[in-house]
Amino acid sequence: MKIIITGGTGLIGRALAADLAAGQNEVIVLTRNPNGSQKLHDGVSAVVWDGKSANGWGQYADGADAIVNLAGESIAGETPLKIRWTEARKKRILESRLNAGKAVVEAVANAAKKPGVVIQSSAVGYYGARSTPPFDEDAPAGNDYLAGVCKDWEASTSAVEGMGVRRVVIRTGVVLSKDGGALPLQMLPFLFFAGGPIGNGRQGYPWIHIRDEVKAIRFLIENPFASGVYNLTAPKMVNNADFSKSLGRALNRPAFIPTPAFVFQLAFGEAATILVDGQLPQPRRLLQAGFQFQFSEAEPALRDLLQKK
Repeated sequence: MKIIITGGTGLIGRALAADLAAGQNEVIVLTRNPNGSQKLHDGVSAVVWDGKSANGWGQYADGADAIVNLAGESIAGETPLKIRWTEARKKRILESRLNAGKAVVEAVANAAKKPGVVIQSSAVGYYGARSTPPFDEDAPAGNDYLAGVCKDWEASTSAVEGMGVRRVVIRTGVVLSKDGGALPLQMLPFLFFAGGPIGNGRQGYPWIHIRDEVKAIRFLIENPFASGVYNLTAPKMVNNADFSKSLGRALNRPAFIPTPAFVFQLAFGEAATILVDGQLPQPRRLLQAGFQFQFSEAEPALRDLLQKK
């Protein structure tokens, strides 16, 4: 297969590109940072793009088996010091996603032979912060900032459906990986024997192991009947307190010192919702399609990631 990945130098993109390349697929990663391509797996080609048009890469979309659109500025920031959402950051977060979607639509429109599928990235933030029981892909969107970003992000490539291209929207939870994302930051207080839940710990924690994230995206690329929205979260749902206990056991550290929610709210402002709020989305459609998770429970997933190899 020939697969194009936008945002291919990010956490998910790197893992997906490496997995696809290992399977002898032709993988083309679009990046605005040529230096980032140095970390890519052997066999992955990097193509520089401007993040907002098909200039310089659109020709690769002709006859491609899939375009996986993961591009967008990090919601959580590159470092803890950059988490806070200023108005300028909010604008960049949204515009980076809309521009990437526009570029994908442009490339598909210009392709003589349309790509087989467009995988459009999104997040469980679409549903907003929810204290209600578990829900699935039929749940309505939330009404906060992240929900609005996700709605517009998902819609950014909807036009390809009118061109006869199959489209899949993936609403991803917290991706667990030792190579980046939330987990290394979450581990820090545990390493100093100060770990525990955030706030009251009752907020849902929608996680997924990086290998299941990659496996699910491949499954959706390769399944010709897959279309529409899929939640990419582990089926065994936990709240923040239970996840913290699992992380503590995986690290052989205590997990009973809570961090008050207001600490994060003072430090990060509106962006604290990433840490102090949550929800419990179920991967109903993925399971119904026959996908089998390798890691359904948090503690085995964490032990797999954290064990010395």
